[in-house]
Amino acid sequence: MNFGIPLATSIGHGIAALAFEPELPLWLLVLLGVLALAVLAPAMLRRARGWHWRVLAFAVLMGWLAGPRLVRETWHNLPDIGVVVIDKTASMQVGGRAALVSAAARRIAEEAQRLPDLELRTVAVPDSPEGGTRLFAALDRALAEIPRDQLAGVIALTDGEVDDIPSMKQDPLAGAPFSALIPARGEETDRSLKLLAAPSYGIVGQDVTLEAEIEDYGVAHPQGAAVLTIRRDAASPQRVTVPVGQIVHIPVPITHAGPTVVALSVEKLPGEVSTLNNSAAVTINGVRERLHVLLVSGEPNPGVRAWRRLLKSDPAVDLVHFTILRPPDKEDNTPLNDLALIAFPAHELFVDKLDRFDLIIFDQFQDDGLLPPAYLGNIADYVRGGGALLVTTGPEFAGAGSLAGTPLAAVLPTRPASIAQAGDSPVSVVVGRFVPRLTAVGTRHPVTADLPGSAPQDSPDWGPWYRYDATAGDVSGNVLMRTPSGAPLLVLDEVGKGRVAMMLSDQQWLWARGHDGGGPQAELMRRVAHWLMKEPALEANTITAQISEGRMSIERRSLAADAGGAVTVTAPNGRQTRLTLTPGAPGRASGEVKADLPGVWRVSDGTHTAFVAAGAADPLEMNDLRATASRLAPLVQASGGGIDWLESGGIPALRRVERGDPAAGRGWIGLVRNHAHLVTGIISVPLLPAWAALPLLIGLMILAWQREGAESASYRGRSEEQG
Repeated sequence: MNFGIPLATSIGHGIAALAFEPELPLWLLVLLGVLALAVLAPAMLRRARGWHWRVLAFAVLMGWLAGPRLVRETWHNLPDIGVVVIDKTASMQVGGRAALVSAAARRIAEEAQRLPDLELRTVAVPDSPEGGTRLFAALDRALAEIPRDQLAGVIALTDGEVDDIPSMKQDPLAGAPFSALIPARGEETDRSLKLLAAPSYGIVGQDVTLEAEIEDYGVAHPQGAAVLTIRRDAASPQRVTVPVGQIVHIPVPITHAGPTVVALSVEKLPGEVSTLNNSAAVTINGVRERLHVLLVSGEPNPGVRAWRRLLKSDPAVDLVHFTILRPPDKEDNTPLNDLALIAFPAHELFVDKLDRFDLIIFDQFQDDGLLPPAYLGNIADYVRGGGALLVTTGPEFAGAGSLAGTPLAAVLPTRPASIAQAGDSPVSVVVGRFVPRLTAVGTRHPVTADLPGSAPQDSPDWGPWYRYDATAGDVSGNVLMRTPSGAPLLVLDEVGKGRVAMMLSDQQWLWARGHDGGGPQAELMRRVAHWLMKEPALEANTITAQISEGRMSIERRSLAADAGGAVTVTAPNGRQTRLTLTPGAPGRASGEVKADLPGVWRVSDGTHTAFVAAGAADPLEMNDLRATASRLAPLVQASGGGIDWLESGGIPALRRVERGDPAAGRGWIGLVRNHAHLVTGIISVPLLPAWAALPLLIGLMILAWQREGAESASYRGRSEEQG
């Protein structure tokens, strides 16, 4: 058993102490001491000569058995360690915060170099995947490598918007002071627009509802209302007055398939620090609940089955299909109840409910008087008003009942080379084996570009067709497919607000049957149908943009031979960047630019414009952009640190303070002296070694024996004289 008594004597970088290493167990040592006192007590009571020598002898014995030693430790001082935490999250980019923090960090590092026995470590707080400013998570990782008895204090350079402040019941710094340097003039104010709920998709023709809330921070008496601006794609903005601090429901109509960019922005709060969080944006993908298609076939033909298989394979398609089995002028003795299951509802389809269809298809239909000219005129008006019409033709297109001779001709992009009289053979129908090819425009148009088997352009890997309709005069719109001789096969055109497509051959069903290798009939017709219904992904002349991980990818599609050139990118804060696109595939050019600000970005080439919404990379971080001391104040006060405003008070000086003393004052912050040291050696010297204790013990015993012997002789002499 070892125990020691410090002597409080420092020697250089060491300290001396008295320690004991008993030769016997402590209880036995105590027992021997009690027995020694019992033996010595009679002599001490009668003051016998030499008793004190016996006491000294027993004391030497007990001292030797106690094993006294002089212990000397050698050590050297350990430096105190201060930690500087630098907030580098997104909110620190507001205004001049980053510059103020950078200057303060340099000044603190310079002062720390002039203070002896102080080591300064720097910790950066990056943007967190969990969201918000995780300052203490970064600090904890740094403190894991620092002994607590060397921690002199923590200095945080932050805007004060910290989201992981520990509970006051904890002591994360082991008594070290925590000080905050805030890059601002004082407490700031901010207004934030929060998008609480936004659907990712909506049904075309219906409204979706957004939920938003406006919050004012750092304001003693928030304003009761604010003006909210709502923008939908390139439509005119809508401004409404909404209450502050309450959830607002905003209806947004979905007018087309594909992405709809909705941007919300709120007016600036007077004196607020930044307007970066005064706006929000969302992209809503418009989808069609059901696709209503009207298919009207002429006389039965092999292509009808291909059409039905294509349209019925999509569960989202509601198909109404009528086939004209016999012309109305045909007379025979067939009973009327055997002619058809139901009467053809021409008036209902082409007058009452015409605008309910998303797409109308005429497949090899000829005007036999079944549809009055007024009905066909209604279809032409339907197209001009925004409808979609697909016409596939056969020999009937050049016959006496050609649609080119009806009011529908006003919206058709072409007409046959000649229209035969009744009973004559059409002269514009060309018969013979040929393989369809893409035109130069077809290689660039999204409807036909990159069709399976389309390369090479002059010799595609497709099966042959055997008949097509020759056209007369100019063709309006874009010819995407042609015959080897150059005759148009597939023509797309825009009429008014609507669109028309014509396939000038009735042979596409051969591809669906796989004749001689077949071809991409289903994919081609799917693209044509979706282009007719204005699917954004199939637009020929347009700009598209996408934002991912802080980068914007831009693509321009054009029917021109060169799709390159420059576009202007406008950031949510109004900053404009000129970007030159790099040509790629035919009709396409692309580029990439940094897009690190949340909100609505705009890309334009002067003719076409694209909008894309960028959400905040860290919504929690951008929610409140104030510089504030309110969150850190309780921790700073509990630890004895201080708070300084860099923009108004300047950069405080560093001081060393003793533990328990104030660690902050006007114009300065303190770091604690811990006086930590490391023991490098121990020297232990016995104060009463055996070689010295044994002679001393024997000498004292001899002296005690001599004194007692002399006393006995004197006593006998006095006794003899008295006798």
